[in-house]
Amino acid sequence: MADFNNIKLEKGMYTSSKGFTACLEELDPSENYRGTSLENLDAFQRQLKRFDIKVSGRGSDTVEKFFQTTDSAALFPEYVSRAVRQGMEEADVLSDIIASKTVINGLDYRSITSVPSRDDKELKIVAEGAAIPQTTIKTQENLVTLHKRGRMLVSSYEAIRFQHLDLFTVTLRQIGLYIARCQLGDAINVIINGDGNNNEAEYHSTATANTLEYADLVSFWNKFSPYELTTMIASTDMTQRLLNLPEFRDAAAGLNFHATGNMITPLGSSLIRSSNAPDDTIIGLDKTCALEMVESGSIMTEYDKLIDRQLERAAITCTAGFSKIFKDASMVLSV
Repeated sequence: MADFNNIKLEKGMYTSSKGFTACLEELDPSENYRGTSLENLDAFQRQLKRFDIKVSGRGSDTVEKFFQTTDSAALFPEYVSRAVRQGMEEADVLSDIIASKTVINGLDYRSITSVPSRDDKELKIVAEGAAIPQTTIKTQENLVTLHKRGRMLVSSYEAIRFQHLDLFTVTLRQIGLYIARCQLGDAINVIINGDGNNNEAEYHSTATANTLEYADLVSFWNKFSPYELTTMIASTDMTQRLLNLPEFRDAAAGLNFHATGNMITPLGSSLIRSSNAPDDTIIGLDKTCALEMVESGSIMTEYDKLIDRQLERAAITCTAGFSKIFKDASMVLSV
């Protein structure tokens, strides 16, 4: 078994394309701890245990605990990244939107697409000796647009050194929440306006202007065939109008909403409320084939500043973009 107490930690581990934790895992593989009291910890968490740093719960340590030694200081940027990632995961709604997530190591990425006609979507009987219908897959003409989202941490070490890590983690999680909300806005923009490859969403209007009826939702749902309407995204005002439909006020739907806060649509799709959605519109999509998320690396922190200067001013960023896979798998209902 590797001795995690004797591993030399340095900021150069952050420059690896694999990332800090992956470097640690190579030096101290988690599989070596199966059947021991440490089997539920990854390499980074074992280093926290090594330096007796408690980042959460009762009796959590203060920020200065990270900077007692040069080795323990090298753990601080990874702690920051993990706390921000935790906030992004807690605010995650992208899993209800994206069909695939691609992680790249650069900034240039060209996705693939297929534009089948209605006739192509039907798997017809192929007579003996006849040609088999084709599905053409090609690369997109334009690259996926990636956006860098993040916040600048500005504070002196003296201002936070005595702050407990569980409280400091709350602030970092909020940064992750802000990034997640911005990424949702980027995804909504691509769904509506396309990704630059002539694949803007098709608009449909309600039967009566400025009026939303259950029949409009049924008609919207029916237009997705052969795809499925799995997810609906609506602004705050449209969510309110949806919830006030009689079909939302039946006993079963009302009981679930009042008891859990989970909104259920009469069409069985999940409903996402977002301030990024345009007013008077409902965005519908099939999450299994509508959108691809492209992420350049993971959460990036200015590790050298966090280690050498003990915070002061350091950026936390995440670079990601979105690409449409099947154009007809997402549509917009205009009220």
